[in-house]
Amino acid sequence: MRLKDKVAIVTGGASGFGLGIAQRFSKEGARVLIADVDDERGQAAAQQIQNQGGVAIFAHCDVSRGDDVAGLLDVALRECGGLHIVVNNAGTTHRNRPLLEVSEMEFDRVYAVNVKSIYWTAKHFVPYFRAQGSGCFVNIASTAAIRPRPGLTWYNGSKGAVVTLSKSMAAELGPDQIRVNCVNPVIGDTALVEEFMGVPDTPENRKKFLAGIPLGRFSTPADIASAALYLASDEAGFITGTCLEVDGGRCV
Repeated sequence: MRLKDKVAIVTGGASGFGLGIAQRFSKEGARVLIADVDDERGQAAAQQIQNQGGVAIFAHCDVSRGDDVAGLLDVALRECGGLHIVVNNAGTTHRNRPLLEVSEMEFDRVYAVNVKSIYWTAKHFVPYFRAQGSGCFVNIASTAAIRPRPGLTWYNGSKGAVVTLSKSMAAELGPDQIRVNCVNPVIGDTALVEEFMGVPDTPENRKKFLAGIPLGRFSTPADIASAALYLASDEAGFITGTCLEVDGGRCV
């Protein structure tokens, strides 16, 4: 098992990419703390993993709130016995529309969830990782940071920030043996797909987006989980500051 005896926090772990990551990490031996604002789905996700023989617990967390994020470390230490991996997966978007039509409230929420959340996890988990002598962050960014589409300007910018800060964190925290990498998914078949598209989720509208993906399909939670697993595992022990596009060739 590639994550045997490891403890991992997965934010936004109740559904979509986060759930896929939590499930895969559990199968590889990790004890998983699922953090999410959706209590019902989060508890169901943890129970599902437990039913499959894994170890998982759920903790309510709004990643844009520092106190909530600080509480995750307490839960991980108390309930799981430590912390080795943090997957910053929780994210949100504004609906695909012209940049001037996005409200200030939407803008603030996108940056609070997508960017400030990483500030909070660094603020509260880096001191623990430093004292421990090691740690690993996997930040879920997006191909939107590399090949932005019109209509998602402010979301694109937030994911661009994730890529840049991941590289900067890697450079600064490397001497502490703390690795920081990120994964860039292309549009996926998740609950946010219609927001990203900005039009009804129909086969015809999907074709327009699939046309830009050489391998001809959307990303799946399993795709993203495989990439996150590699970056979190000891196999990637000499990899930090990288961004792995999981995009079917979208960024070529």
